Amino acid sequence: MNLVYLNLMTLMMMVVSLSTNAQTDENQTTEMVQNDKTKIELTDSIESVTSGQLKTITKFPSKFVTSRRVQVWLPDGYSKKLKYAVLYMHDGQMLFDASVTWNKQEWQVDEVASSLIAKQKTKPFIVVAIDNGGDDHRHSDYFPEKPFLSLTKQQQQIAYNQRRNSQQKVFENSVASDNYLKFLVEELKPYIDAHFSVLTDKQNTAIMGSSMGGLISMYAMFEYPHVFGAAACLSTHWPGVFFSDNNPIPDAFNQYMAKGLANLSGNRIYFDYGDQTLDAMYPPLQKRVDEIFSQYDNTLWVSKFFPGEEHSERSWAKRLDIPMQFVFSSEAR
Repeated sequence: MNLVYLNLMTLMMMVVSLSTNAQTDENQTTEMVQNDKTKIELTDSIESVTSGQLKTITKFPSKFVTSRRVQVWLPDGYSKKLKYAVLYMHDGQMLFDASVTWNKQEWQVDEVASSLIAKQKTKPFIVVAIDNGGDDHRHSDYFPEKPFLSLTKQQQQIAYNQRRNSQQKVFENSVASDNYLKFLVEELKPYIDAHFSVLTDKQNTAIMGSSMGGLISMYAMFEYPHVFGAAACLSTHWPGVFFSDNNPIPDAFNQYMAKGLANLSGNRIYFDYGDQTLDAMYPPLQKRVDEIFSQYDNTLWVSKFFPGEEHSERSWAKRLDIPMQFVFSSEAR
């Protein structure tokens, strides 16, 4: 058991070490827009996509979180004469171009989304990819705040004392996911709604992520069920930290969700998990989550197990079509 734990810890230290650097090209086309008296520069991305086009805001300004890159993927044939659904995705560094990611893997978002739209398996949609805030902020931005605050002060301190390695803590800053969600809902979404040809209602607004990104996607929908009509949570990191024995965090998440189910109205949620590398921690925890959702409308949620799959962009790319179809099925137009 100790060997498995050490192996999982070693792998996770690799997985969470995401690159946050973005570059700009002087030859890119540029559009200047105003956002609350702050200029936002929208350029062509330096990242390569197989289909569609990728626009970049190198540093989206915010009063709630550290400024970060936001990329907007538009499908082939994008037209202002049409209206598109919007999928917000976390860990934007890892979604489109494996040549610039730290582990040379990607989600293949543009390939999968383009194929689904072309085959009319989903309604047409765009993807808003939000970079994480780097190792100093990722865990703090993505850890659901209200469940964390429900822990005792001693339990919170134990979590804050956890380390990835001798040089780095799990939490380099205090949990601040409520502010991250304010950034999404009060700053980023209004910008997207105003500058792209999109549908703005909750039925056409979804959110997706993996690992800690799965946690914040769940939390976003529970906190703003009137904004996000669907959430997709892949390989959700229910432990919250990286130890399992006497860990109170999964129970805190479960109690939060059990209480919050009553506030959902037609909201849809997707869960999945594998059983290799870090995902080996998830099967028993996801089963407890499934028990909670058994009290919810069974047409509005799904939990899928992928035996043999690991905690990696490669694995998530292999099954990305499934959650994309779940949140934006063409039958739900």
